Amino acid sequence: MTASAASESVPTPADLARRAEDSAPRRRSAWVVAGDRIPFAKSGGAYAQASVQDMFTAVLDGLVARTGLAGQRLGAVAGGAVLKQPKAFNMVRESVLGSALDPRTPGIDVQMACATGMETTSLIANKIRCGQIDVGIAGGADSASDAPIVVGEGLRRVLLELNYAKTTGAKLKALSKLRPGDLAPVAPGVAEPRTGLSMGESQAITGKKWGVTRQAQDELAAASHQNLAAAWDRGFFDDLVTPFRGVRRDTTLRPDTTAEKLAGLSPVFGKSLGGATMTAGNSTPMTDGASAVLLASEDWAREHKMPRLAEVVDVESAAVDFVDGDEGLLMAPAYAMPRLLARQGLRLQDIDLVEIHEAFASTVVATLTAWEDEQFCRERLGLDEPVGPVDRSRLNVNGSSLAAGHPFAATGTRIVASLAKELKARAVELGRPTTGVISVCAAGGQGVVALLRAQSQD
Repeated sequence: MTASAASESVPTPADLARRAEDSAPRRRSAWVVAGDRIPFAKSGGAYAQASVQDMFTAVLDGLVARTGLAGQRLGAVAGGAVLKQPKAFNMVRESVLGSALDPRTPGIDVQMACATGMETTSLIANKIRCGQIDVGIAGGADSASDAPIVVGEGLRRVLLELNYAKTTGAKLKALSKLRPGDLAPVAPGVAEPRTGLSMGESQAITGKKWGVTRQAQDELAAASHQNLAAAWDRGFFDDLVTPFRGVRRDTTLRPDTTAEKLAGLSPVFGKSLGGATMTAGNSTPMTDGASAVLLASEDWAREHKMPRLAEVVDVESAAVDFVDGDEGLLMAPAYAMPRLLARQGLRLQDIDLVEIHEAFASTVVATLTAWEDEQFCRERLGLDEPVGPVDRSRLNVNGSSLAAGHPFAATGTRIVASLAKELKARAVELGRPTTGVISVCAAGGQGVVALLRAQSQD
C-alpha cells in the first residue's frame, strides 16, 4: 500500500463525528399511554398500616393489570418517596420484585421532595427519547402515617458506639453516657432546615408579600373539591384508579365544599404575621398514597396497541434562594414556566389546560399573580411583558391536591396521568392537538414544570 493510499484510508475527526452521528439513536418522542393510582387517604386513616412499598407495589400491579403487562420486562421503573423508613432505601426495586412485572425490570429510586413524581416522569421520558429504553414506568408514593421516627443525637451516638463495642466493658461505658432526655424521640416534621419554618409558615410569608386574600384562597379550594367530585361522578377516574384496602375514592374529598363554608375556618399558618389567611380548608392535608404512569415510544405504543394519550414534550426545573430576597419558598415554578414556554416558542395564552399543584391555595394564587405582575416579569424574569393570566376555566379542571390530598412523591404522576387523559379527550373532541402545562413546587425552593401535547388521532 502506498503512503497516499494509507493516508486516504484514515478517517478524519470530521468523518468520525459524522459516523457517530449516523449511528447514534435518533431522538424519539415519549408518550403517556396509561396511568394508575390508589385513592389518596388522609394520614392516620385507611392506610395507616401500609408502607410506601405496599402502596407503590399496589399501583404497579394496578397499572400492569390495566395494560396487560404481567410478566413483561420493562426498560425501567423510576419512583421515590419523601417520607420512608430506612428499610425502604431500595423501595422501587423491591416493589418491582413484589409486583407482577418481570423481576429483570430495573428499579430506580429518586427523591426531589414534592416534585419527585415530575422528576421520575422526566427521567423515564428522557431515557425513551434517547433510545435507551422503549417503555418504562414513572411514579411515587408517600405515607405521612408511616413517617420515620428519628432518635435524638445523644441516643444515636450511644447506639453507634454500642454497635462498635467489642467487650462488655466497652458496651457498659457507652450505655453510661445515656441520659433520660436522650430517650425522647424527635417528632417528624417538614420544616425547612435552612429556616426552621414549616412550608405552611413559609407560604404565609409569601402570601402576605403577594397580597393573597382569604377569599381568593377559599374560592380556589372550593373549586378544587367541586371539580374533583364532578370528575369522580362522571367516571373520569374509572381507568386511572385502583381500589386499595377497601378505599375506592379519595378520602379527603368533600363534594359539598363551598367558599362560604371554608370562610368559617380559623387560620392555622401565619398567625404571628397578623391577618392570617391560611386554614386547614385552603391548605393541603397530610395524605398517604401512590401513583404511576406508563411511558413509551411511539413505535412501542403502536406495536402493543396502546393509546398515545399525550407526549411529554419538555420539562424545566428551577430553584430560588428563598432566604435572600427571592419570591418565596414555593415560587420556583414562576421562574421555570417562562423558560419552558420560551424554549418551545409558546405563550401561556396558547396553552389549553394549566395544572398548578395546590400545595396551598395561597401558592397557586401567588404564582398566578406573579405571572401577571409586570414588574416581577420584567425585573426577575427579564421579560418585556407579563407571562400572562390563566383563565380559571382552564385551571385544574379535574381538581387537584387541595381536594385529592398530597402524598408528596405521588402528586406529580397523579397530575401527569389526569392531564394526559383530559388532553386526549379534548383533542379528539376539538379535532386538533391540545397542550397542557404542569407546575409543581417543592421543598428547598425548587420547582418542576412540564409541557404535554395530545394529538386528535393515534
